[in-house]
Amino acid sequence: MESGDKVWEVFVQKKPGLAFKHAGSCHGYDKKMAIQNARDLYTRRGEGRALWVVPSEAIVSVPLEDSEAFFDPGDDKIYRHATFYKIPDGVNHL
Repeated sequence: MESGDKVWEVFVQKKPGLAFKHAGSCHGYDKKMAIQNARDLYTRRGEGRALWVVPSEAIVSVPLEDSEAFFDPGDDKIYRHATFYKIPDGVNHL
């Protein structure tokens, strides 16, 4: 990797209305070069209709050592469960 070259994460949308999915990474000095490189790498066979490129350093994640506490369902917080509330008569679908 040359000086000034950044890593970009690439997200591809296959059809309008569908979710963007992570396709991989590419290199580029700036966003214009990154989008061109992403197009050449990830949509050359018509796999996508739209692209997002995001600088890799902008991606934030939960550290692995914190994941258990971060994703704890909070079973000790009974107010988060619908069983804590009384359902009024006449409510059939909740």
